[in-house]
Amino acid sequence: MKNVLSLFFLLSILVSCNSSEEKKSPENKMKHENKIETKNETEIQQYDSPSFTLAEANQLIELPLHCVENEYPNKLGQTIGSDEDLQSPEALHPIFYGCFDWHSAVHGYWSMVTLVKQFPDMEKADRVKEILQKNITAKNVSKELEYFQKDINKSYERTYGWAWLLKLSEALHTWDDPMAKQLAENLQPLTDEIVSKYKEYLPKLVYPIRVGEHANTAFGLAFAWDYANATENTQLQILISKRAKEFYLNDEGCPMTWEPSGYDFLSPCLEEVDIMRRVLPKEEFTGWLDSFLPTLEDKNYQLEPGKVGDRSDGKLVHLDGLNFSRAWVLYGLANQYPEYEYLKNVANQHISYSYPNLVGDTYEGGHWLASFAIYALQQN
Repeated sequence: MKNVLSLFFLLSILVSCNSSEEKKSPENKMKHENKIETKNETEIQQYDSPSFTLAEANQLIELPLHCVENEYPNKLGQTIGSDEDLQSPEALHPIFYGCFDWHSAVHGYWSMVTLVKQFPDMEKADRVKEILQKNITAKNVSKELEYFQKDINKSYERTYGWAWLLKLSEALHTWDDPMAKQLAENLQPLTDEIVSKYKEYLPKLVYPIRVGEHANTAFGLAFAWDYANATENTQLQILISKRAKEFYLNDEGCPMTWEPSGYDFLSPCLEEVDIMRRVLPKEEFTGWLDSFLPTLEDKNYQLEPGKVGDRSDGKLVHLDGLNFSRAWVLYGLANQYPEYEYLKNVANQHISYSYPNLVGDTYEGGHWLASFAIYALQQN
């Protein structure tokens, strides 16, 4: 029995040595490395960069045209101060009464301005200009302004709708067209009111709002920064820069694996990236990003698009918006800092998932998603 055990022990040592030598051999090491390389190559699919041409513009314009003057269904989201407030959407908001809610109407107008500005030869350019001139009048702006100046409406559309109003104003200010100049002048009183509201609100906001929907502070700051930059509003720029740094400069390790929530249309982590790349100089920003989202440094970085379970559900279709907003953040980062060029493939993947479902979508998504798609395509 003793001899049998000794023989068994000797055989075990020999098998172990052979196995160890096999693992250590250069040939097997090369095979192992090749498998890793092959695995990476097969896992990282390359997605084509989306096109943004006149053909796309002619399709996309149908979505805001379909909704900006479509009064119902409508979600007013208003605070009632008296019986006098119980009026129709168009009576309360003679410009931004369509597209289901006020903020969607605002970025519906932004979509029309942006498309005609970039593609002046589009098929329905004259129809767009007709709507813009008919509705963005000094009289209608005065009525919109009256609504915002009521004490009960101090927080109305804060800050998502505010941000889109400034984005619309920015688009008009930067459009080299006599009609656009007049429209910008007409809109200016409401624009000034929104700027004033930012200046009043931001110093009082102790903590940033980090949700994936309308109230997200970083998103509201980013669009307001763009307006301030385009119009050389230094005072607003300084305030936004100061508050962004106070809110986010010490943030580390943002948990992207926790995203998205069930009906996000903004990424809490990536929206921070979007504002911080604007307000920080390169060296400070890249150092901050390395601590905040170190995974973005990986040239093989992957991020699964948000999956939509039912596009007829007004909340669940938010995930298509998330895919577009993630894309515009990643494009913006890669355009500003070419060393992050590889992130464009992630953005392309997100657009490739949601964009084919956009045109012909139900009203639940069609009344607002075109704006998100257009802005993402603009950043590409």
